[in-house]
Amino acid sequence: MAKPSDAPITPLARVRNIGIAAHVDAGKTTLTERVLFYTGASHKIGEVHEGSAHMDWMAEEQAHGITITSAVTQCPWKDHLIQIVDTPGHVDFTIEVERSMRVLDGAVIVMDGVRGVEPQTETVWRQANRFDVPRFLFINKMDRPGADFDRALASVQKRFGDTPVPVCVPVVESETVLHVIERVAYTFAGEKGEQIASRPLTDDEAELVESYRETLLLALADHDDDLAELVLMDEDPPQDQIWQVLRRCTAESLVRPAFSGSALRNWGVQPMLDAVLKLMPSPIDAPPSIGRHPESGEETSVAIDRDGPLVALAFKVQLFEGRRHVFLRIYRGVLEPGQTVALAGRDQTERVARIFGIDANRKSRLDRAVAGQIVLAAGLRHATTGDTLCDPEHPVLLESINAREPVLGLAIEPESSRDTEKMLEVLRKVTEEDPTLRFEEDEETGQNILKGMGELHLQITFERIEREFGLKLRVGRPRVVHRESISQQATAEGSVDKIIESGDKRLELRAVAKATVWPLDRDGGVQITAEPEVRSEVGVVASADQLLAIAEGARDALAGGTLEGAPLEDVAVRVDEVSLFESGSSPQALRIAVAAAVRQALAQAGPVLLQPVMKIEVVVPDEYVGPVIGDLQSRSAVINGHESEEGSATISAECGLTRLIGYTTDLRSMTRGKGQFVMEFDRFDAA
Repeated sequence: MAKPSDAPITPLARVRNIGIAAHVDAGKTTLTERVLFYTGASHKIGEVHEGSAHMDWMAEEQAHGITITSAVTQCPWKDHLIQIVDTPGHVDFTIEVERSMRVLDGAVIVMDGVRGVEPQTETVWRQANRFDVPRFLFINKMDRPGADFDRALASVQKRFGDTPVPVCVPVVESETVLHVIERVAYTFAGEKGEQIASRPLTDDEAELVESYRETLLLALADHDDDLAELVLMDEDPPQDQIWQVLRRCTAESLVRPAFSGSALRNWGVQPMLDAVLKLMPSPIDAPPSIGRHPESGEETSVAIDRDGPLVALAFKVQLFEGRRHVFLRIYRGVLEPGQTVALAGRDQTERVARIFGIDANRKSRLDRAVAGQIVLAAGLRHATTGDTLCDPEHPVLLESINAREPVLGLAIEPESSRDTEKMLEVLRKVTEEDPTLRFEEDEETGQNILKGMGELHLQITFERIEREFGLKLRVGRPRVVHRESISQQATAEGSVDKIIESGDKRLELRAVAKATVWPLDRDGGVQITAEPEVRSEVGVVASADQLLAIAEGARDALAGGTLEGAPLEDVAVRVDEVSLFESGSSPQALRIAVAAAVRQALAQAGPVLLQPVMKIEVVVPDEYVGPVIGDLQSRSAVINGHESEEGSATISAECGLTRLIGYTTDLRSMTRGKGQFVMEFDRFDAA
C-alpha cells in the first residue's frame, strides 16, 4: 500500500463526479476501460470477455463476465479530475446503481446501438430521475450489424419522453464520428484508438452534419431566447454559445446530449470524454443538498464547501481483505484520519482510523479528504449505507438511500454444524454490505433463510462466501417471498378476560375492542387509525398509555397475515371502539384485545396471498416467437406486446416470480441457446 498521498488537491471547479450506467451487456465496463487507458490512469486495456477488466476486479465478476459491484476510480483528463463509478447492469444488483446515483453529479448512460432502450436502461433512468442526476447518452456498439443511431435516439424519446440531441454522429464504414457543434470529423488510429485526429468534413459529411445540427439548435432554441433569435434569423450561432446553452440544458435535464462510437473497436470515446468536462457539472455547480436537523427537523442547505463543518454520506459498505470499509461522498468540510464524527440521528459517534483514495480494489492512503471527493474510510464499525457523518457540534441529516425489498429466499445451513456460529457472523457482514440481502430464521421450520433480489444475486453471494470466508453452505430450493392483503371490508370484535396468578401476585386482564379493516389500492401501504370511541360503565377516560397500547395492538396484528404469516400490505385498519373495565383494562389488556379484534377482522376480510410480479423482456430470434409466447402463457404470464427488428423479436410480459424460477435454462433449451431474458420486480399482486 502506498504511503499517505501529499499530492495537491484538484480545485473543485475542475472535478467531475460521474457514473457510467447501462443495461447489462451494453458495454459500459468496456467503455470505462477505454477511458482509463486514454486518460493514462491505466497502462493497458482490460477486456470483459477475457476476465481482465480493471474495474471488474472481483473473482465472481471475472468468472461470470458481468459487473456485480459498483467500482470507483479516478483519472486525469485535460487539467481536470474525473471520478468515475462503474455500476452493474444486471437488475439483481440494482442497489449498486441506486446508491451510486445518490452521490453523483452526472451520469453517462450507455446504450446498445442495435437494442436502444432496454429494460435495465429504464431502471437506471428512473434512478437518475429520482436524484435529478444530469446525464447524456453514449450510443455504443455502432460497429454491430443492425446498429442505428437515429433509432436509438427515437427509443429514448418514445420510452422516456425526453429530448435526445445529437452531438457526435457515427460514420460506421470509416469508424469516424462527426461533431455536430465543432463541424469536424474525428478519426482514431493506433493499436487501441489512442491517436485521435480531427479533419474538415467532406461535402457529404457536411450535408449530414447540417441536418443533425438543425435538430440540435431547434431543441436548444426552445429553452434559450438569445439562441432562438439567431436560429430564427437563420444566423449561425458561435460554438461557445451552443456549448453554454447545451451545458445549462443538460444540467436542468431539458435535453439529453447523445454521442456515439464503439468502445470495443476503440473509436468515439475521446470526444465523449471532452463532453464530460464541457457538459457535466462540477461539485460546486451542482445544486446544494437539502439536509435537516435530526431533532428539530429544520431544513438546511448543504452546499459543497471545503471550509464548513463536516457533512458526508456513507453510500456503501465494502469488505476489502475481510475488513470493513465505508465509501463516503464528502459534501462539506474536511475529513482527516483520527477524526471523530457523529452519525446523525443515531446519537452515536465514531472515529475514522484511515482514509483512502480508491481505484477499483486498489487503495492509496490519504492524509485528508475534502468536500467534493469520494473516498474510502476504515475504522467505522457502525456507519452503514445511507448514514450521514457530520461534525458532532453541527448535526445534519441528509436524504438516505432506500433499499428494495428482496423477493426470493433460500434455506441455508453450513456443511458442518461446527460452522453455525461462523455462518451467522459471515452473513451479518455480507448483509451489512448489501442492504438488499436479508437473513432471518423461519419461525415455523427453524430454517435459516437468506433472501435476495433473484437467483443470480444469491448465487453470487454464496460464491463470495465460499471464496472470501472459506465457508461452504448447503442450499435448499428457492422460496418466493410473499406478502398478504385482503379483498373486502370486515368488522370484528376481540376481547380478553382472564386472571393471571403468579405466587402472591394476581393480574386481571379485561377489555373489549372492535376494529374494521378494508383493502387499499396496490402500493397503498398500511394505514392505522387508532382513535376509538371509549365505553366505560364507570365513566373512565382512556389514559395516554392506554391510547398508545391501542395503536400498538393494531400494529401487532399487522405483523403477519392469516394465511402464511407474511407481512401485510395495502390494508387500512380503524379501531372503532374499546370497552374499559376499571383496573382490569390495563394497557396490556387493551393491546391484547385490539390485536385480537384486528386479527379476527383480517380473517373475515377475504385474505389473499400476494406474490412478486416481475416485468420481463425476452429477446429471441423470430423463428422462436410462437413457442416462447406459448410457454410464457403456460406460466400464466400476461403478454404486453412484442416487436421484431433485424430478425430478432422482443417480447414484453408480466409474470409471477414463482413461475420464472429456472426460466433461463428452459429458454435456452427452447431456443438452442439463442434466447435471452431479463426481469425486474414490479409489484406484489394477487397470485
